[in-house]
Amino acid sequence: MGLSVHLLGPPRVRREGVPYQVRSRKSWALLACLLLGDRPQTRARLAGLLYPEAQDPLRALRWGLTEIRRCLGIPVDGDPVVLRLPEGAVVDVHVLSDGSWAAAAGLPGLGAELLDGVDVRGAPAFESWLLSERRRVAAAAEAILHEAALGRLAEGDVEAARDLALRAAATNPLDENHQALVIRLYRLAGDDEAAQRQYASVAALFHDELGVRPGPAIDEAMRETRRERGEPADDASIEAIAESGAAAVAAGAIEAGVRSLRAAVRLADQSVPDQPSATAQAAADPPGTTRGAGPDAPGTTGGAAADPPGTTRGAGPDRLRIDTRLRLAEALIHSLRGMDEEGLATLHEADRLAVAAHDRRASARARAELGYVDFLRGRYHRADHWLTGALRAATGDAVITARVTTYLGAVHSDRANYERAHELLRRAVRLARGAGEPRVGAYALSMLGRLHLLLGDLGRAGTILEEAEGTAQNDHWLAFLPWPQALRGEVHLAAGDPVAAGRVLRQAFARACQIGDPCWEGISARSLALVAEAGGATGRAFELLADARARSNRLADPYVWLDAHILDAQCELGRRHGHPETATWVDALRRLAARSGMREMSVRAMRHSAALGEPGEMEVANLLADDIGNPALTELLTTS
Repeated sequence: MGLSVHLLGPPRVRREGVPYQVRSRKSWALLACLLLGDRPQTRARLAGLLYPEAQDPLRALRWGLTEIRRCLGIPVDGDPVVLRLPEGAVVDVHVLSDGSWAAAAGLPGLGAELLDGVDVRGAPAFESWLLSERRRVAAAAEAILHEAALGRLAEGDVEAARDLALRAAATNPLDENHQALVIRLYRLAGDDEAAQRQYASVAALFHDELGVRPGPAIDEAMRETRRERGEPADDASIEAIAESGAAAVAAGAIEAGVRSLRAAVRLADQSVPDQPSATAQAAADPPGTTRGAGPDAPGTTGGAAADPPGTTRGAGPDRLRIDTRLRLAEALIHSLRGMDEEGLATLHEADRLAVAAHDRRASARARAELGYVDFLRGRYHRADHWLTGALRAATGDAVITARVTTYLGAVHSDRANYERAHELLRRAVRLARGAGEPRVGAYALSMLGRLHLLLGDLGRAGTILEEAEGTAQNDHWLAFLPWPQALRGEVHLAAGDPVAAGRVLRQAFARACQIGDPCWEGISARSLALVAEAGGATGRAFELLADARARSNRLADPYVWLDAHILDAQCELGRRHGHPETATWVDALRRLAARSGMREMSVRAMRHSAALGEPGEMEVANLLADDIGNPALTELLTTS
């Protein structure tokens, strides 16, 4: 049975089935620090975090480490302190972040509070750290419930999927994607009355709490239908329908193309004897869904007409069922915006079918897209889980490897793992060039340029972003241009040239509005607000920042890092000018950064919070900043 450590709910340890305990709350707190830290911590740092009031903090730390060593029965030593878990040890918080959805959904403490009942007094820095970790773990549990619901749906177990989706919705009732999944599952089960009741309840909740009506994801869920088997079609006809749908999407006729792709999925399912459609992907035709929300992925072109890299070309119904699902999912995620939820369900089905068919390339494509959506949603541990799996499956496929490496670099950049992000993004640029994929290269270059911008290396950032913009232009990828342009505008702002910034940003914003992409609009509007502030138009700056958040979050699938980036600017200006909503913005940034694990954004939120008088915040901010190792961030903290 080995060693198991449970930190969800009241903490406990079992060794070979026998329960063990530590004698103090601070020892449980110390164990949590050791297990949840991104890297081993020095004794001085741990002592300062947990035992600041002790006469001899290092001696108190040694006593705590002795307690943990006795409880776990393993070595816990060194400086930095290293906890060496034996092979086969199970730590519930690790399963939650890095394990399969099936394993995580089965955790007995899933949904319980981290270190429930463990309150540590006299250590304000630890209390601040624990609050952030509790929010992150709660968000991870919520994400796993949603992912597990999609996984069960892909297996055809609609009842189990519905129960999991209801649990996810209960944890965060204002999440549109949770509610859309619940409604969709009721419709798939044929319980239209329950779907209608849920829709009415959600509509009332959104009106009362947010002042808005349900978005397109929920409306589309209400159009879902339970499909019965029809007349099968031959393989050539299915391929023709799928190809025409993908071509329509690539040509900009997105809704018509998606209708054709849904039909192809349904027909591919019907081509298998006694094989019902797992989740009735071919739902009712969706009218009028708009495009936007998040950095569009390179190399997909919304389901291009040409066979995507790694498409299985063997014969048989499995190949058709996998390929039609991958085409549909990519169109839903990258072209028909606000429809990531249906795209995710389709990807889970595609991955399940690909694994059963031993189709590694198709599995890699599905997992790459699953990781991409989790990246946008700020579910970085789950994104890393799927993308790492995609890399393993994509061995030998240069295009998929380049794309996945780009996504992984972006994940690490968002989480402020800058050294790892730099390594991955530079590799992605080389891989994209070697594979002849200019759009993947442009995307990787834009993320590499953003990385240098965040690190304060403005000269390098500007050069790389210009290269990203030129690469996109040479490939006629005009829909992507506002992203590197907006980032280049930020470089000008950071260099103290708001005039040059304004020229670039106005062009980026105009293009973004023409395209209708909320992400591009949001980042351009954020920096235009800072241009207005530099010109003395403070009121206009606040208006633009509010507009930037509204634009970037107008659909159910925004880019979470961008929301935090805009909030940080609101907090900075709010503090500078004494805006009455500053405390609200700081709390929103703190919550968002903690839930997603965006380390630099957490530091920035703590910096703002400390300036508003919150005790312990600056101490934790400095500790986290030391771990991040960003010179620009360190300088920001010293000049606060």
